[in-house]
Formats: sequence, C-alpha cells, structure tokens
Amino acid sequence: MIDKNIVLSSSGTTTSVVTPLTGSHYAALPVSTVDDVAEAYARAAAAQREWCAVAPRERGQVLLRFHDLLLSRQAEALDIIQTATGKARWHAFEELAGTAVGARYYGRRAERMLACTRRSGFLPGVIRVDEVRRPKGVVGVISPWNYPLELGVSDGLAAVAAGNGVVHKPDVQGALTALWGVGLLREAGMPEDLWQVVVGDGPTIGGAVVDGADHVCFTGSTRTGREVAKRAAERLVGVSLELGGKNALLVLDDANPDRAAEIAVRACFTSAGQLCVSTERLYVHDAVHDAFMECFLRRVRHMRLGVGLDWSAEMGSLASQRQLGVVEEHVRDAVEKGARVLTGGKRRPDVGPYCYEPTVLAGVTEDMTCFAEETFGPVVSVYRCSTVDEAVHMANDTRYGLNASVLSGNVRSGRVVAARLNSGSVNVNEGYASSYGSVDAPMGGIGDSGIGRRHGAEGLLRFTEAQTIASRRGIGLGRPPLVGFRSLARGYTLLLKLFRALGRS
Repeated sequence: MIDKNIVLSSSGTTTSVVTPLTGSHYAALPVSTVDDVAEAYARAAAAQREWCAVAPRERGQVLLRFHDLLLSRQAEALDIIQTATGKARWHAFEELAGTAVGARYYGRRAERMLACTRRSGFLPGVIRVDEVRRPKGVVGVISPWNYPLELGVSDGLAAVAAGNGVVHKPDVQGALTALWGVGLLREAGMPEDLWQVVVGDGPTIGGAVVDGADHVCFTGSTRTGREVAKRAAERLVGVSLELGGKNALLVLDDANPDRAAEIAVRACFTSAGQLCVSTERLYVHDAVHDAFMECFLRRVRHMRLGVGLDWSAEMGSLASQRQLGVVEEHVRDAVEKGARVLTGGKRRPDVGPYCYEPTVLAGVTEDMTCFAEETFGPVVSVYRCSTVDEAVHMANDTRYGLNASVLSGNVRSGRVVAARLNSGSVNVNEGYASSYGSVDAPMGGIGDSGIGRRHGAEGLLRFTEAQTIASRRGIGLGRPPLVGFRSLARGYTLLLKLFRALGRS
C-alpha cells in the first residue's frame, strides 16, 4: 500500500498521474504549496536534531532493515516501478537491486566513514588534532521520473545515514514510487518526520526546496541543474548535481563482435534508453565494424517489446507522451538531414501508447540534433573509426562526461584506452553495470554532466561538514619569557628542518 498522506499538502488540490502502460490516469496526488515546503523543512529540522544524536550504527540498522523489507516485498515494488515508468520488469529489478545495494553499503559502512579521525598535529605530543564529521542539517532532494526508487530514495539514504533530515520533491510521474519507498523506511524504524515529501511542479515549489536546504541533491537536466546551482550559490549552500549525458561506447579492433554486440544492446536500450548512463554513441573500429554491426543489428531486431507486469519483455515503454515526442523529433530531424535508419525508427502503439522501437542510426552529422544533444530514449548513432586515437578523440568531443565504455579482447589495453576518456565513469567490457553497481566507488559526471558524486565515501561525506578540533597540552605556543621573536623564529626553523629530515608531512 502507498500512503499518500506522507505528502505534506495544504492546497486542497490534486494532480493526475498517468501510467505509460496504458496512457490513462491511475492516481491523484495531493499538491504541495510553498508554505508546505517551509513546514516540511521545519518538521524535518526538528526531527533531525534528535536523529543526529542517534549513534551511526543504529542509523545504519534502519537502512539494513529497509534493505531486507525491500527484497522481501520486491514483487510489490516492481509493480509500482513498472506502473510509473513503463520499463521492462528486469530493468525495474535492476533499479530495486541498486537501491538495496546502496542501503546495505551505507548501512554497514556509515559508522566507519563517520568515525572521528586522528590527524597529525604540528607539534607531536603537544597538539592533538581530531577530524569529526557533522551532518549538514536538512538535505533537499529533487529527483527525476526515470528511476523513481533508486534516484528518489538512494541519495536520501546516504543523507539519513549521515545524520541529516530530508525534504524530497520527486517528479510527479515517479512520486508514488518514492512515497512507497519512504513508507518502507518508516516501517524500518526511521522517525516519521525526518523525511518529508512535497509534490508539485518545479517552477512552483522547486525554488522553495532549494532555498530551504542545507545541501541540495539534484538529478535531472543540465539546464535546470545550472539554475539549481545558481540559486544555492546565493546562500553559499553546497550542491550535488547529476545531469545530462551523451555517453559513448568504443568497440576496439580486438573485440569479439558477438560479445560486444550483446553488451552494446544492454548499454543502449536498458529502460528504453531512459537511463542517465545509457549509451547513445557507438564508435566501432574498421577491423570489426561489419561483423559487429551484423551481430548488433540482429540482436536489436529480435528484442521483445512489452508493457506487461511480467518478465517477458526485453525493453519496455518510454515514460510519457512528452518523452516519446522528443525521441520522434530527434529521429525525424536526423532522417530529414540525411541519416539512415538501420533498424527501428517507428513508434509501436500496438505494444503500448508510448512505445518506440529500439533504433540504430548511421550517417549522423553535426547539424543533426541527436549528434550532440541527449535523446534519452532508445536511439543510438553508430560511427566508423579507423584508429583508436580517432575513436577517443570523437568520444571526447562533447561537453558531457558522465559514462563511457570500452570493449576490447584485452582488458589491459581496454583500461589504457579507458584512462584517456573524459568521463566520470568508464566501463571496460561492460556498458554501465560494472561501475554503477560497484557502490564502494564514486559515481558522477564532469563537464555539463554535473558536479559531486553519489556512492562511495564521497556519496556520504558530501552530506557532512568536516570539523577540526585541535587541543594543546603541556607547553604553550606563545613566545616564552625573555625570548625574542628572532630567536623564536630560529628555533622554529630548526624544528621545521628536523621534521623535513625525519620525513614528516
């Protein structure tokens, strides 16, 4: 069951939610006002003052219980995710599994990451220095529609583990999934007021969510991310931004064509391409181009499309009429300007109202919208390359830098090429799962793909302030009686030289 009363709303109005499975209304959600956002921050702040006093280990136990509840009730969760997004059930399971992995990781590791750390004092035995981590306060989370559980809940999990409260504005399309996740956290023992949910469109309440936060965590478009960053900067508040991408996959000359094709299909068409780390550009070496394309196109043409709440589909639907329109426009623009559709290129209303075939384009040029702009759908452009240097240069010729992939028959040489790519994450012989699933490592973008990282220690510590506590015992640090400043400087100079000789940092 989903408790809509979790939404803080005094407006008396509702907004309709449409499911991409049928294109029809399936839920009405209460709409929050700017005043509701202010009330949400007040409630979360009051709860946070008590929560931050709870030992990190006990906070971690809440996340671990959430992990267990999530896995035990996964059928319910998968139905909710699919109804909200239209994605295939396996892709919904990937989202659920990613959320569970993040909960387990921070549930077990937060205590260690937040522990007081002894640092070197500049006078050994005299100065003791401790670095402690204090929660920011209340974190504002603004999450998108494409991964409503993972991107809606996982960032908040790290914030809660670090001792913060949360005010969360999920996209309306995915709000029911987020509400279900917050309800499950309450079942796991999270204080009721600690995580507040507000619902409404960005222009109406988004600014209030940013303005009330002690740290802002935003996932969405680059354009909106810039506005979030500007608004937060006016108050000198930190931000974490995961933004757009135009992710590249390189097929090197020593790659196995069929194995590379299998990886590329998953990289391009998971969640119908509505995945931040999804591949939209393929750079294929001449030596394997024809063999790879034969395998790749065969696999794409045989993909099973579907929108049912079962495990039969390999790819589901786009999430909305709006997203379908973007995909259709990008393909239309490319074809009108000379691109060739190698497979796909059509909507499939016989499968679902927003379904679109997995589409492969060739001959895409710089004057086409899909050349540099993120499509965020099941469309990939293929480019032929004669050298690795050419492929690397073309892959790096973008303002984005979120995810990239290198497929090679030699892992060592693949890693060498990976290190040359300007991307926050690079997968060797995988599309995205190796890096994204390895939650001990940071994940995020460079350039127009954002700032900050989720996952790993950085994913938790971004929600904290580092405080240095330095305590002196024994001798004073001031000038001793009868000692002049020149003599004191000479003494310190000798001490500094001694430290250098002893190898002290």
